Order: sequence, then structure tokens, then C-alpha cells
Amino acid sequence: MGACMALCSLASCASCLCGSAPCLLSGCCPSTNNSTVTRLVFAFFQLLGTLVSIIMILPGMESQLKKIPGFCVGGTSIWGIENKVNCDIIVGYKSVYRMCFAMACFFFLFSILMIRVRSSKDPRAALQNGFWFFKFLILVGITVGAFFIPDGTFNTVWYYFGMVGSFIFIVIQLILLVDFAHTWNQTWLQKAEDGSRKCWYAALLFFTILLYALSFAAMVLFYVFYTQPDDCTEHKVFISLNLIFCIIVSVVAILPKVQEAQPYSGLLQASLISLYTMYVTWSAMTNNPDRRCNPSLLSMVSNSSSPAPTSTPGQVCPPAHASSLHSDAVLQRLHECNCASSGPRSIRSSNNSQVNKLMQTEEGTQLAADVEAVPGEDGVRRAVDNEEDGVTYSYSFFHFCLFLASLYIMMTLTNWYQPSTSYEAMLSTMPAVWVKICSSWLGLALYLWTLVAPLILTDRDFS
Repeated sequence: MGACMALCSLASCASCLCGSAPCLLSGCCPSTNNSTVTRLVFAFFQLLGTLVSIIMILPGMESQLKKIPGFCVGGTSIWGIENKVNCDIIVGYKSVYRMCFAMACFFFLFSILMIRVRSSKDPRAALQNGFWFFKFLILVGITVGAFFIPDGTFNTVWYYFGMVGSFIFIVIQLILLVDFAHTWNQTWLQKAEDGSRKCWYAALLFFTILLYALSFAAMVLFYVFYTQPDDCTEHKVFISLNLIFCIIVSVVAILPKVQEAQPYSGLLQASLISLYTMYVTWSAMTNNPDRRCNPSLLSMVSNSSSPAPTSTPGQVCPPAHASSLHSDAVLQRLHECNCASSGPRSIRSSNNSQVNKLMQTEEGTQLAADVEAVPGEDGVRRAVDNEEDGVTYSYSFFHFCLFLASLYIMMTLTNWYQPSTSYEAMLSTMPAVWVKICSSWLGLALYLWTLVAPLILTDRDFS
């Protein structure tokens, strides 16, 4: 509880530092744009909620709360909250559902309010770039109210919301990944044409071989550790299909007709997509409730010769949960940072107009130049308002992305389990396996479409 109060104190400090639009900067802060500070503070809000959720699922939290006299149901010492706090709700997976529900509602509300905001001259832009203390109070209020939601159907309904939202979030990140792969290859090829050809081509060759080597090594390890000679048929199918699909997109990327339509197409993009596909395949297999096909990372490292314990559907497997939680938490944080920074990055990536249209309004196509932040009349440095002529990113889509990220955080921290009416009992995570596997196939399909689209839609300009 002390850690929670400390986090709240940090948020209050952030609110004091950024109390109006544009945000206030301390003397030691580097000059920056108002749009950048706004996104950082909103990302901090989501990070704060994520840290509170992690604290709530730490082992032993429930027993520690029950030691407080009169705090949990059955106590009579604290006036006003006696017999009203269900400690089974405010800790564990159910608390994560409620915390992420509050964050999702908060960001969805702003996503609706910020529809079609074109510049900082719009009155609604002040709500986006200021009033941080009141926004923090709104988030706290929604969070407190979420913990009064009756237990029961809420967990089941919100579980399916999380499944759908997480899938959409993964799809958006796949689009940005494909865009990044094309941008990376095009940038290095242009530098090779303009500068030292041998140096840049050597770098392209090195990273292409490295990414393919990592993909092949991952595939071999999957067959060794995540399959059995007489079992794990689903895993064998997943690994084999994704291996075949990766080979197909690699071959298509270097076909003469594709190279003619897209001179910057190459194996670097295909190798990056292949490596990410192997990662998603591993992430999906770690959600399989069958312990014979899903050993813990600890058993792999220690080379344990003892047979892995089996589990029945619906049984929680702590080792697998720990490894999957750690890996997916890292991916989630990368995804969240990518989502928070995708607006300005997509603007710089002018070669992909589809991503630009997704992240940026028409009025935001011409950005104000970076200006050094100077002290105002009151002597306080302020962030530069660089959105008077047009916003640098879509406010509404930015909040919608954070809304989906909140759902993905919820599913990640709970390891894609559905909390049942019993605190300890969980349902099978096979839906999570299929969500992640389908997302890997969709990512390959998106990349393949970017290769063949100029050949199919000849009347469109893809330059």
C-alpha cells in the first residue's frame, strides 16, 4: 500500500509540473514541443496504472491486506469501511481487470472527445494539453468506482472485450512493424546510393543474415522444447506453417516483378518479419495449458531430466505463467512506447502514406519547425506550442491506441486467463494461443500484401 501511495505522489508531482497548456518545464529540462510533453504525460498515466496492477498481483499482497484490522470483509476496527472491502477483489487478477477497466474508460473517453481536433486553436485542444491535475483526479475516480463493480458477469464480459481489443492492438502494431521494416531497408539503400556503398551494403547483409539466423535457431529450439514425438500436434503445425510462410514471403520479396515494382524491396524486411513471426509463435505456445507441450524456461535452462508435470484444462501452471508473463510484459512495454511515439515517427516516414493517414490529420501534414523554448514573462520556461497550424498527430487515434494498449496490458498481466467466480480457479488459455497465432498469420499477410499490391492494383500509385 505504501508503494501505491508513493506512485500516487509521483503522479501528483507530475500534475504540478504540467498544470496548464502548454506544459510547464523546469529550468533543467531540455526544450521540447508541447505535443511531445503531452504524449509523455499520458504514457506516464498508463505506466502508473500498469505499476499499480503489478503491485496488486504480487505474491502475498492479499495476506498483507488481511493483517490490517477491519480493512477486509469481517473486520470491525476501521469506521466507515468495515465489512465493505473484499480483499479478494482488490488484489489478484480481478484487481487487474478493474484497474485496466478504469484506464480503458479514461482513454476511450478522451478518444471520443478529441475526434476531429485539427489544431491547438480548437478549444478541445486545451483539454488534451492541460488540466493534468483534474485529469489525474478523473482517472483516480474511475479507478475507485471500478472496484465497486459487483463481481460475477463483469469478469466474463470484460475478458472478451480484452481478447478483441488485444487482437486489434496487435494488428495495429503489426502495421507499424511492416512500415518500420520497409522504412529501414529504404533508408539504408538510399544511404548506400548516396554515400559509402560497401559499408551500407555490408550492414544490410549482416543484419539480414543475423535476423534469419535467429529465426532459424528459434525454429529449431521450438521443435526441441515445445514438441513431443507422440504429442503436441498443434505446436508442430504452428511451427511448420509459420516456417513455410516465412520462406514464401522471403521468396516473393526478391522476385523480379516485385523488385521491378518496388526497387527497395529486399530480404531485410522479410528477415525482420520472420523473426517477429517466430517470437509470436513462441508467445502463443507459452499460453498452452498442456504442460507437456509448454515447459517452463527454468526447466530448459537447468536441463531437468524429470518429466514435466501434466495439467488438466483450467489448471494454473505457475512456471509457465512466470515465463510468459515476463516475456509478454517486455513486449507490451515496447508496444506501448511504440504506440506513444508512432505519431511523429510515421510523419518522418513519408514513404508510407497509408500509415500517415492513419496517424495524422490533413492539417498536420506541415509541421511547425522546432523552436527553442524561451522563458515567458513570468520567468518560467514553457513547452513550444507547435500545433497552431495543425496537429502533429491524431489526438483521437492516439487515445484509442492507449485504450487498446490498456486491454493488452490486462490480458498480458493476467496471462490471458479468465478469472472465474473462484479466486484461484482459472479457465484454459487456448483462446490466447489462437489469438496470437492468428496475429502472426495476419502480420505475414500484411507484409505479403505490401509486396504484391503494386502488381495487382496497377492503377494506383504506391511510390
